[in-house]
Amino acid sequence: MASTDLEGGGGKGRRANGPSGNYYVDSTDREWTSWLIPMFVVANVAVFIVAMYVNNCPKNNPGFDGTCVARFLGRLSFEPLHDNPLFGPSSSTLEKLGALEWYKVVHQHQGWRLISCIWLHAGVIHLLANMLSLVFIGIRLEQQFGFVRIGILYLLSGFGGSILSSLFLRNNISVGASGALFGLLGAMLSELITNWTIYTNKAAALFTLIVIIAINLAVGILPHVDNFAHIGGFFTGVLLGFVLLLRPQFGWVESQYLPADARRRSKYKSYQYILWVVSLVLLIAGFTVGLVMLFKGENANKHCSWCHYLSCVPTSKWHCSN
Repeated sequence: MASTDLEGGGGKGRRANGPSGNYYVDSTDREWTSWLIPMFVVANVAVFIVAMYVNNCPKNNPGFDGTCVARFLGRLSFEPLHDNPLFGPSSSTLEKLGALEWYKVVHQHQGWRLISCIWLHAGVIHLLANMLSLVFIGIRLEQQFGFVRIGILYLLSGFGGSILSSLFLRNNISVGASGALFGLLGAMLSELITNWTIYTNKAAALFTLIVIIAINLAVGILPHVDNFAHIGGFFTGVLLGFVLLLRPQFGWVESQYLPADARRRSKYKSYQYILWVVSLVLLIAGFTVGLVMLFKGENANKHCSWCHYLSCVPTSKWHCSN
């Protein structure tokens, strides 16, 4: 148990492990029970099973171009590996069930695909990678901040990633929870920054988090990876973290019980208020501009000639064609 205020006060508190490192919290803080993130995992797995059932590889693939993988699973068996090396359904099945596709979103008024694509995955490998990340990142965040804030953060980050992906990728379909997951990573970064004064081991926590984010974004430059969804989800998560994940400065709760004439602490630091306002304005402006550009049919590549390198960098080993 720790009773030292990092800012010089005398309020009692305890040391806890936050998503980015150790910090001091008031003794009245409680840890939430995580149930929403496990439900998200169950929902993603259930949607994948439904996708495989709808795909029905034995019926729709006569075997001329290869046989279905794991045929003992019946209609849940996977597409031939040369069609889908991730052990999953065909692209046509994903498209049918709600994969993100620019033409259908803009010209067929299927804006719901901006959300539905978050729950679809290209294969077992894709699903396992995303769900393991969601468990390791999301459960701890939900325990610290509750299901409402983390649920909003997850969904809006996924939505933001879908918008940016649609603005830059016109001839691909895109699926996966990666945009939402990068939103959680972004929120962890902004949470560390906005609650900077209550953390111990600040530099180590910040360095570790930046390295993890950089590695994950670097993987996105490989072909067939939608890094625009990652980037859009990440920056949405960063801004949402400044808005949703504020912690009162240490000792604020105890100061509420001081005599009326005693000097009381402000609940938040002034820089926390500034970050909150700026981030909220940027969020509203970003979603508004992004949606207007998308539904007007704007091609963001015309406004940024080099941005396509953010999603795929061609090398002698691979190309970046659609």
